[in-house]
Amino acid sequence: MSQLRFVVALLDEAQEFQRHQASDARAVAAALGFESEILFAENNAIFQIQQLYKIVQARADTWRPHAILVESVSGEGLERVARAAARVGIGWILINRKASYIEALRREHPALPIGTISTDQLEIGRIQGRQFRMLLPNGGRVLYVQGPRDTSAARERRQGTEEALAGTDIDLRVVEGLWTEESGYETVHRWLRLKRQDREQPDLIGCQNDMMAIGARRAVATLATEGDLRWIPFCGVDGLPDGGQRLVRMSQLAATVCVPSNTGAALQAAAQALQSHTPFPTEILLRPTSYPTLEQLAAPTDGAPKASTA
Repeated sequence: MSQLRFVVALLDEAQEFQRHQASDARAVAAALGFESEILFAENNAIFQIQQLYKIVQARADTWRPHAILVESVSGEGLERVARAAARVGIGWILINRKASYIEALRREHPALPIGTISTDQLEIGRIQGRQFRMLLPNGGRVLYVQGPRDTSAARERRQGTEEALAGTDIDLRVVEGLWTEESGYETVHRWLRLKRQDREQPDLIGCQNDMMAIGARRAVATLATEGDLRWIPFCGVDGLPDGGQRLVRMSQLAATVCVPSNTGAALQAAAQALQSHTPFPTEILLRPTSYPTLEQLAAPTDGAPKASTA
């Protein structure tokens, strides 16, 4: 087989975890001798569709990838683009997404690498729910900032969190962000201003990624300067060494969930399937971890903060 070629289509270069996934893809492609192209969609679903159709509709004698790895902006997973790609012999691997059409597409094109790869989103939610329990052992109110509800990652993270909190005295108040720091700021700032007169200040703010948690923290800092808003813990997800983990060590976050990049593992699995002429797995799940560990959160004298400080 000629040199393998891949396109990795991601959400937005402004997002820390997306840059991490791009770096992982470049490193794996360079180490294994693949050609790769990284695309960012600026968090715009229409722009992403245009990017991908341009690749799919390129002439066969021009640069055409063996597979497209895509984290779709829209939650439905770009079925029409996926089918167009498969018709011209391009594999299709969804990153951090689930879509009902994948099974049918695999049956229709068994020679192509088609499937999904994701960190176990339910387990991310369960871990974060356990973190909430450690940080609020006597119960309380959590303002929970989830990602766009049309994405499977946001839905499953919330489901896992609710499972972990079942039977506790912790009350989730759910709002929706867009995975970005600015959306975390705007969503939390708006909710807190609306609820301030009702005395419904949360005891903790939990976000489905670290960027929204940073924005949420900024919103609380803004309102705290205006009067009676006390400081509270913040939790996030992604947990990059220089991102969420560093913020926990600085006590700006109380905890985060470490999520491995999916792109490198996806490239390796796609290459193996193409080179060995074996089917790509229907679903690959990677494992998240808590930072600090749940044991450290339960015993703050071991060095883990119980709450973030101003």
